[in-house]
Amino acid sequence: MGEVTLFITAFLAATILPFSSEAAFLLAIENGMSVINAMLFASAGNVLAITFNYMMGYFLYEKGKTKLMSSKIGAHAFHFGHKYGYISLFLSWLPIIGDPLTIVAGLLRLKFIWFLSISASLRVARYYFLTLMVQ
Repeated sequence: MGEVTLFITAFLAATILPFSSEAAFLLAIENGMSVINAMLFASAGNVLAITFNYMMGYFLYEKGKTKLMSSKIGAHAFHFGHKYGYISLFLSWLPIIGDPLTIVAGLLRLKFIWFLSISASLRVARYYFLTLMVQ
């Protein structure tokens, strides 16, 4: 598995598509890719994808807010998201729930610098800890 393939796989895995970047990451290392290259390309793909997710949510703001505010439960969820949005980003590295959280962060228009600082560092840390587990 080459660097570009790992990058693309990590990108797709950080969208709502059901891919496993961790499996691709480990396979790349097993097939002889250096740990540094694997971390660099997997992290870059993952971080670019969560940025894409954030932007997708950001541009859906008006439509999403209007829809949410049209119901009592939706309005409550919107306010809850604003109150706990940054805290919830600490779960954004998790499978299944993490990627939708990055879209919601954009939808809530959380500050991009904080979004990226929290989410990206956790994505990179995940690959780092994965390398520690296999070596």
